[in-house]
Amino acid sequence: MDFLTLFLIYLCFVLAVTALLCLCSGRKESFLTRSVHRASQVLSPVIPTQLQRVTHRALHWLFHTRSCLFVVLHVALQAAVFGEYTWEVFVYCWELQFHLLILLLPYLLLAGNVGCFLLCSRADPGIITKSNVASLVKVYAYDGVLFQRGLVCPTCTVEKPARSKHCSVCRTCVHRFDHHCVWVNNCIGASNAGIFLLYLLSLTATAGAVAAVTAAFLVQVLLLSNVVHGTYLDAQGQEHTMEIAVLVQHLFLTFPRIVFMLGFVILLTLVLGGYCSFSLYLALTNQTTNEWCKSRRSGGSPHLPSQPHPRQLVYKNIYSKGIWSNLKEIFKPPRVLERKKK
Repeated sequence: MDFLTLFLIYLCFVLAVTALLCLCSGRKESFLTRSVHRASQVLSPVIPTQLQRVTHRALHWLFHTRSCLFVVLHVALQAAVFGEYTWEVFVYCWELQFHLLILLLPYLLLAGNVGCFLLCSRADPGIITKSNVASLVKVYAYDGVLFQRGLVCPTCTVEKPARSKHCSVCRTCVHRFDHHCVWVNNCIGASNAGIFLLYLLSLTATAGAVAAVTAAFLVQVLLLSNVVHGTYLDAQGQEHTMEIAVLVQHLFLTFPRIVFMLGFVILLTLVLGGYCSFSLYLALTNQTTNEWCKSRRSGGSPHLPSQPHPRQLVYKNIYSKGIWSNLKEIFKPPRVLERKKK
């Protein structure tokens, strides 16, 4: 097996792990949970019962309870990337006389991302309580398909406003519920959806900036070495065309940690870029992740037993008010205040 094949296996592995972690970003029944549940059903005859119990408890603790594990992992990954960037890439680029603003750009984006992360993780997502439920019910109309009037949350014992959902992780009902994000250890709702969007954008920009500077450094190294325009000189001084595998191997053997870090941040940028595009689409169309997933299920939400429908209802987004108004609503959610009694 040649070096290029091994390197491609590494890239596929990093991409698969990154995508898997993004898919497990806190939904009630994540992709990983369903996959493990199905696998346990198939392998249950050969797996010890005690091991199955430990696995189920670990998955429940990870994805159904508030835990700082993913926050610690989030910080550890950022620390590892920026540690490598500072220790090697920044120093080498400084010696190669890169512009200082270009080298500092990832740090500036990181500062903005950390600020958005702290605000998003500590903000009230829009928790529904008995004192504010009367006003929140008036904010959004019930569409009659995804959201029905008169439903009461059996856990919180409050009426469920339109676009709200009970989060089993936080054990509260959240107004304009989007999803529970394990990376910020908080729900994403009406009050912090805008900050979460800025957090995603800044995180993607940070990973992209690190990848761009690192790639520019490696290209500069190739241009300054004997490897120029895909050719190299052998021991006899004869010029040969360099294959891609040899080129990657040359970089990997010279800067192994930098190449590994570059592969990780490139794949992370692609995954985050796709998720950012999806989040922007939801913001511009005034949808939440919860609503988008429900609208794609056949038949929509269950109807009230007292209100049978002779035909299947078709979901239509009644909350979209145009691109600009939708985007404005993300950062300034509408509120209906109760009038004070005289």
